[in-house]
Amino acid sequence: MAKGDDALARKRNKSSRKKLRSKNGDSSSVSARVAAIIAAKKRRKSGKRRNCQGMCFSLPTLDDPYNDRNGNKDLDKKESKVRPSKGSKREFPKDKSSSAPNGTRGDACREKVRSSKEGSGNATSGHIAKRSKTCPERTKVNVNVEGGVQNFQEEGFDSSISPSKFLILCLNAIEKALYHDSFKGINKPLSADAWGIEFWKCYSSGKDILDTSGLSSTDEKIAWVVSSAADSIARKEKEGLSFSSPYLLFLVPTQEKATQVRSMCKPLKALGVHTVSIHSGASLDHQIQGLKSCEPEFLVSTPERLLELVAMQAIDIAGVSLLVVDGLDSFSKGGYLEMIQSIRKSISSNLHTIVFSDSFSCAYVPVVQDLLSGPIQRLSLNTSVASRSACIIQSLNFCTSEEEKLSKVIQALDRANDSQLCPQPLKMLFILGKECNVQELAAALKSKGHDIVAGALCGVPEIKNNSEVDSRSRPVVAKIDMEQINTIDLGNYDSIFILYAFPPIDKYVQILTGMARHTVNGVLHTFITKEEASFAGSLVELLEECGQAVPETVRNSSLT
Repeated sequence: MAKGDDALARKRNKSSRKKLRSKNGDSSSVSARVAAIIAAKKRRKSGKRRNCQGMCFSLPTLDDPYNDRNGNKDLDKKESKVRPSKGSKREFPKDKSSSAPNGTRGDACREKVRSSKEGSGNATSGHIAKRSKTCPERTKVNVNVEGGVQNFQEEGFDSSISPSKFLILCLNAIEKALYHDSFKGINKPLSADAWGIEFWKCYSSGKDILDTSGLSSTDEKIAWVVSSAADSIARKEKEGLSFSSPYLLFLVPTQEKATQVRSMCKPLKALGVHTVSIHSGASLDHQIQGLKSCEPEFLVSTPERLLELVAMQAIDIAGVSLLVVDGLDSFSKGGYLEMIQSIRKSISSNLHTIVFSDSFSCAYVPVVQDLLSGPIQRLSLNTSVASRSACIIQSLNFCTSEEEKLSKVIQALDRANDSQLCPQPLKMLFILGKECNVQELAAALKSKGHDIVAGALCGVPEIKNNSEVDSRSRPVVAKIDMEQINTIDLGNYDSIFILYAFPPIDKYVQILTGMARHTVNGVLHTFITKEEASFAGSLVELLEECGQAVPETVRNSSLT
């Protein structure tokens, strides 16, 4: 295309200026404007620029007549604190130390921060991100009832386990994807979800988690679980650790549930977390090729298809770090409970397990005990008795006489003593009534190698066994009166025996919902006579509500 006359004129003028400068040897003969242009060009080529060049919109002041500060009060003074966000924008501290090694999760986090300030900030209006003094790369996030981030740390809550910036970034990415989905939506920000906040406290403790809400996982619960797992991966990679197996194994009962979990994990791909979903709805060869071409951090699978791939050595799950089992009742209806136990045995690593129990039936207690063998954290916002007493066996024993009651007490003690579910000795408590014959009970326990420790006001008493009995195999036995149950922490005891003339139902509920808070091996033994069974109707209703077995003799006696 031919050049215009104005372009040719500019070219000629440029050539003449060059000749003039070369003839004079300096730029003193040119005008001030041309000299400024020449000087700016020289600075640009040498890489030196003034702070205000090309971006200065502020006026000179008496303190800064040449506008070298570009409107700032002091260029040399750096602020030590990160200023809080204004409006709906979140400020993240720029710290090179927060990046993960090899530029994996940390680089993706920093790349996403700038783009997410506008979008994700709207979902967390009024939030304040404040640097933690104990851990510079973590952020203290506080939540109020309206969804703002304020006051997350409660009294006694360790600031070192506050949610990190990367965790909040993952939640915001999922939240943004949910807002764009016309079929889904959330009522409040994910970072303000009450269940999620309680989950993070339990997850940070490092113990297994049992959700006793009676429902399978929801979108909000899945978002918090996968975001917490992504945060754990980022922190471990920062420490220099690598993973040969998927970090998270999310077991689901159906293909539809797998699709739901996969859709919640998809927004994390931009942050460097890849998810693969395997189920019977796709061909086996296609899924094998997909696993060979990708090394996913998250694996969402149904039990039967996962066992097929493990048998074909298409995937290795021995190094899985986090196992999520979603919906025991749904797995039971599909006949997958034995498969889940087989999958658990295939994982050899130090496993962190999360179980969503969608049923209160005592039929699933053995499966839960097999999955959660160590200390646990109970998690539920449901305040019902069935939810708070989940996975606690209520053993109701019908006795015709005091002698038969004592015999059944010894039998129950022997069964607990022979149990192989707990590697540590059980902590047992006897709650006695005034009419209970303590001497006969003490003599019977003495013959089994136990001594009753009177009073447990200062916590769990020490084991007192005979020298010929192995102390490691004997449960801890203590006794208190019914009036003392408000003075001790029932949550420390795994098995409780109520030897009482049928306690009031409110006392029974207090014991049931207060015991065995950190284990799934809790058993509450109650012994009632024929006369007491006639007015035990409220107890029968409670047992049925909790999915517990009711002896027919007690049921029939309560109806008469």
